[in-house]
Amino acid sequence: MRVGSRRFKKMVSTIALVLILVMVLGMVASSLTGCGGVSASGDDVTIRVAALKGPTTIGLVNLIDDAKNGTSDVKCEFEMYTQGSDIMAAMVAGNVDIGLVPSNVACVMDKKVEGGVSIIDINTLSVLNCVTADESVKTVENLAGKTIYATGQGATPEYTIRYLLEKHDVKNCAVEFKSEPTEIVSILSEDPKAVAVLPQPFVTAAMLQNENLKIAFNLDEEWSKVNDSCKIVTGVTVVTNKFLSEHKGAVDAFIKAHKDSADKALENIDKTAALTVEQGIIAKEPLAKKAIPNCAVVCISGKEIKETLSGYLEVLFEQDPKSVGGQIPSDDFYYEG
Repeated sequence: MRVGSRRFKKMVSTIALVLILVMVLGMVASSLTGCGGVSASGDDVTIRVAALKGPTTIGLVNLIDDAKNGTSDVKCEFEMYTQGSDIMAAMVAGNVDIGLVPSNVACVMDKKVEGGVSIIDINTLSVLNCVTADESVKTVENLAGKTIYATGQGATPEYTIRYLLEKHDVKNCAVEFKSEPTEIVSILSEDPKAVAVLPQPFVTAAMLQNENLKIAFNLDEEWSKVNDSCKIVTGVTVVTNKFLSEHKGAVDAFIKAHKDSADKALENIDKTAALTVEQGIIAKEPLAKKAIPNCAVVCISGKEIKETLSGYLEVLFEQDPKSVGGQIPSDDFYYEG
């Protein structure tokens, strides 16, 4: 009886051990399921992402597609907006965790959103070009005595244009702002001597409509002549500090997924063009195919964020302190991961 009792106890212990192993293996398998279960970050939270219908979102289109198809390693839901101010309002209301916004809007958001925000990557560099059929315009200096049409009053395009005019000592150039790039495209088609500063993909759209138009210069090229310490930074990606503190692993996973998506966007222009049309970012594929290589799509993260962006924010601050929320952001504004 004693021998049988020992054997029985040993058998029970073995069965219990097997059951524990099965449970552990089941938990591990669940954690590796991806979007169907816990994400690759080890966090089962779904990130609410707000994106703009423009160049800042082109690097994200593959991730948006993967999330829709359930093949992404990070769980996200996306909503498209037309204005950075709308994304700011959504984050202030607590409806968005991560947003892709103009670089100066990110600074303002840091003051508006409860607990502040942090920049987790730069998604777009300069997308501004001077477009005209006027052969006399080749540099900023050639804008003297002319009227230029532009969008982005009170935002980075205005401050960038005024900075360049000031640094290139152009005093008699009038800047007329329009609310929509499409208005300026119409002006360019009607007036062959009109001069405009437009972002991509509207530059490409205007040139497709009028074969006489050309890119007189890229604003980044003229910028480098007067400021070689920083670049023009159009768009950044921010996260609320509350979400970052609670779900750091998910944020890190998102940054990696964004980088992978941006790389794919530049490697396969045809697929990217199709996705931008499908997601309502660019109207037609032929336009998208021509515009995407010129949209300065990047995904700069880590220590490079501050190295790339801080100088540009100082320029904006000098133009108008309100443009960056009234003060230069502190070091903890830049998330190094």
